[in-house]
Amino acid sequence: MTRIISVVTPVYDGGEKYLREAYESVRDERERLPDGWDVQWLVQEDGTTGRPLEAIPSEPWISPGMAGKGGAGVARTSTLSRATGELVRTLDADDMITPGGLARDIAAMEEHPEMGWCISAGLDLLPDGSTVAGPYDPPEGPLTYETLLTAYDQDRFPVVGTHLTARTPLLLAVGAWPALPAWETIAVVLSCAAVSDGWMIQAPGGFYRKHPDQTTAQTDYVGITDADQLRVVIRAQAEALRASGWRWRGQPPANMARRKRLGASEAQVSTHLDA
Repeated sequence: MTRIISVVTPVYDGGEKYLREAYESVRDERERLPDGWDVQWLVQEDGTTGRPLEAIPSEPWISPGMAGKGGAGVARTSTLSRATGELVRTLDADDMITPGGLARDIAAMEEHPEMGWCISAGLDLLPDGSTVAGPYDPPEGPLTYETLLTAYDQDRFPVVGTHLTARTPLLLAVGAWPALPAWETIAVVLSCAAVSDGWMIQAPGGFYRKHPDQTTAQTDYVGITDADQLRVVIRAQAEALRASGWRWRGQPPANMARRKRLGASEAQVSTHLDA
């Protein structure tokens, strides 16, 4: 049976200028995946005009959708109603996945089944075509909650939140992307880290495009008036998850997954026979 990694991309009306390039990067990644894997690309308009979705072709592995405006975080979370992948990977509409990026995400999750998520380094893609590495990229290896929280408190968050790949059940369990006006990608990384260590992939997993029209460059984003409130609530949510004592325990055994697909009476019989 084919295993799926679902790539989630929010887009707003007027924000589809680079969406075709995002599509091409995902399309090319399908050819680089390990045997037995495929991509589902979930593109969600933050709105209901339908216009941004005209920038991408109609193909079986692409799932377009739209809903009332709620921001990028709400758009991302809304796609999970259509997600069929055991892994979910984020990609912004103006960014691109680097060659082999998805394959490295899958490999990290396969090699570390006890971890619920991974994240890769990023490359800033400047208007002149040059690239710049992130200033705080951690080395390859485990990423702990304590490391990320300390960096968050110092305003030196070391990873690109839009390069997160998470196991779908974990993402759902922490509430996916919160309905915040900004920083929701940082919030979901901290929430995942609060209940599970992750794996840092040192090889860049995506190009983070810098351009005047990007959301994070807008005055109402950079100078957001409720920044102090956001900082407090993001940290408080992560700390509450950490304090709950619940920890991600990795993937369930194969026989447990099989039982979940059985009807109630069949599950009872199977449990009896396995005993």
